[in-house]
Amino acid sequence: MSLRLETIIRKNFHEEPGEPCLWWHGTWWSRGALEELVEDCENNLRAGGFREGDRLALALPNSPLFLAATLAVWRLGGGVVPLNPQAGAEGLGRALEFADAFGVLIPKDAGALGSALAATGVPVAEAPLSGAVPEFPGRRGQPDSADTGVVFFTSGTTGHPKAVPLTHGNLYSDVAACLERVDEIGQEEVFLNALPNFHALGFTVCALMPLLSNFSQVLLPSFMPPEATLDAMRQGKVTVAAAVPTMIALLMGVAARGQLVPSSLKLLISGGDRLPPRLDERARRILGLNVLEGYGLTETSPVLAVNPNYRTRKPGTVGPLLPGVEAQIRDPEGNLVLPGQEGKLWVRGPNVATSYFRDPELTSRRFADGWFDTQDMVRQDEDGYLTVISRVSDIIIVGGFNVYPQEVEAVLAEHPAVREVAVVGVPRSLSGEIVKAFVVPKNGATPTSRELVAFCRERLPHYKVPRSVAFLEALPRSSIGEVLKRELKAR
Repeated sequence: MSLRLETIIRKNFHEEPGEPCLWWHGTWWSRGALEELVEDCENNLRAGGFREGDRLALALPNSPLFLAATLAVWRLGGGVVPLNPQAGAEGLGRALEFADAFGVLIPKDAGALGSALAATGVPVAEAPLSGAVPEFPGRRGQPDSADTGVVFFTSGTTGHPKAVPLTHGNLYSDVAACLERVDEIGQEEVFLNALPNFHALGFTVCALMPLLSNFSQVLLPSFMPPEATLDAMRQGKVTVAAAVPTMIALLMGVAARGQLVPSSLKLLISGGDRLPPRLDERARRILGLNVLEGYGLTETSPVLAVNPNYRTRKPGTVGPLLPGVEAQIRDPEGNLVLPGQEGKLWVRGPNVATSYFRDPELTSRRFADGWFDTQDMVRQDEDGYLTVISRVSDIIIVGGFNVYPQEVEAVLAEHPAVREVAVVGVPRSLSGEIVKAFVVPKNGATPTSRELVAFCRERLPHYKVPRSVAFLEALPRSSIGEVLKRELKAR
């Protein structure tokens, strides 16, 4: 029988049922209490006709219901499809149809969302966030392999859907490799689970890793407001926080205004987006900790690389690859590059998916001979530490020269009047593209376009200098804080 995550977790629950499992709204739940909720969910799903290979969509915030429904579905041999509950009825309906879902679970207080989703023909069930999945009749779909534990959507809810099926083996190997690599993680930790669990990073690192490892977790339905998150971290005595850079910046803002940082916090890990160097420096000053930066993709369950500890971390890198992951760095023609040179990263390993969900055309473009094309440009040093240069799709080509947005962003971020910046390419008939910068000024600062362009001209080759600068109050971001460059390109 293949490895099953729910079997490992149920064993943990049964061995020490009285031990704390999750903190929710000021109260610690024991492992036994969560096990009871899982059993209720399992019984009601079975009674409603859920069968092996079915998929249950979860349009839920982080909650005991999300965790219990996931474990119940796995016990019945099915898979879960986590979705952003804020995506709206139209986008959710499109995702549900593509996922061929048995039904969708939404919060009890979701208002008109339930009736709007019901109009799509997908069975809808509502439940309180600390309650059980109700018994409801689902619909028959084409069954998937019982090995598929979760199907994540990676392209949002607009355009052609792109979804990644991850197996129990994928997820387990990623958790195990992370624990082996990051030696700062001890035996009795309390994790912060505030990253959205409908995103692979939150699901695997913040929710699944504690359940598999007998760690406790402080479970929050939302990171916002950050004041409440910091308060919950103190009450729950959080020791490990995995977050995206935006979350870290917001926590620092609250701490800088005088709110106490938990004395228990010993490890801060960043993923999901590039970590600005200034943010790492401020974290040490304000939170008392530097940041261990990591990197990954949904298709890799999601972690691919991470700095192991504070002693050997290399700021500006995402650390070495996880144990068991193999990599090739290739030039545009597919040839291996020399050590230290830049190229596109291809990977394979037990945590790497083997296909996209019901999309053979996209699968054939990104998966080849057991290797997965990350579409990221990277460089690997003599110690195996990776530096992520850019997404291949983000590279700007100016007059035949490659411009990596991160390089320009790093220069602009040094300007004292710049709080945040994102750089994209804008089509131009003569040069192919030009560099355009979107800048969020620091409070009270009023930099001019001419001033910022001149600043870059002193530090960059002429073809990398922005030809256009736009000012924004805030950069558009995804649900986990990634800058949405596709939205900036459309402006």
